Amino acid sequence: MRSSGVSLAEPLDFLALLKPRVMSLVVLTAITGLALAPGSLHPTLAVISILSIAIGAGASGALNMWYDADIDGVMTRTATRPIPTGRIEPETALAFGLGLSLLAVSMLGLAANWFAAALLAFTIFFYAVVYTMWLKRSTSQNIVIGGAAGAFPPMIGWAAVTGGVAVESIVLFLIIFLWTPPHFWALALFKLKDYDNAGVPMLPNVAGERATRIQIFLYSLALVPVGVAPWLLGFAGPVYGIASILLGAKFLRHAYATLRMADGDQTMIPAKRLFAFSIFYLFGLFVILLAEALFGPVQTMIGA
Repeated sequence: MRSSGVSLAEPLDFLALLKPRVMSLVVLTAITGLALAPGSLHPTLAVISILSIAIGAGASGALNMWYDADIDGVMTRTATRPIPTGRIEPETALAFGLGLSLLAVSMLGLAANWFAAALLAFTIFFYAVVYTMWLKRSTSQNIVIGGAAGAFPPMIGWAAVTGGVAVESIVLFLIIFLWTPPHFWALALFKLKDYDNAGVPMLPNVAGERATRIQIFLYSLALVPVGVAPWLLGFAGPVYGIASILLGAKFLRHAYATLRMADGDQTMIPAKRLFAFSIFYLFGLFVILLAEALFGPVQTMIGA
């Protein structure tokens, strides 16, 4: 008889439930939104707010792994996660995710404001219920619509300071929202068999590889000017402006190479390069935005 998942679980298994790599992006974008927002938040409350958003992201990951344990077990990319391997029981993961959700929303409401807390609660619900339980298994547009969940953190960070949303926070949301389809569809191209085995209707499995490559390029065309928008709208400096243009050009180059891939290309090298660069692209944009928010745009420092 298999031992209880609780007795087998180690701290690192519970950490894995939180999807720490995804959480790192959530934390970066949330801090950026908080730092760019007009006004101020006491440093202690700001730290608690970011911690709350990080816990909320982790809760979403745990709930996602609880519900997706059946398909995680048949995909090579996810087969070693704690639930498919039996190190954590599904019921334990569910309780863990729900408990963290309640903790995160309560902490953010008490530390910042209840508008930001409500936005965090909606984000957790959107990812765990709308995306994981509904969209992921029912439509090839799962990533397009579900990607909104990953785009909310900078808006939540902004709301923690201001108690609302603004054009700037919406632009930050749109950068991540438009980035998500080419990022995940590039992955889906070279993990097509995984998704096929799991019965997940990702775009390459439903519409074919060529249609997916076209969609990747079209979304990339939409993403790049939005990535430059913070500079054009005046809430980012020239360093960000130049970097966003250069990074955007490189992103388009990889997207075009993916578009031009030969049908039946088994190596999927262009798609793999696009997937890898897309991570660097998004982190690069938000790191520069954060640096400018904390230390000031170059022109401000020169004029000081």
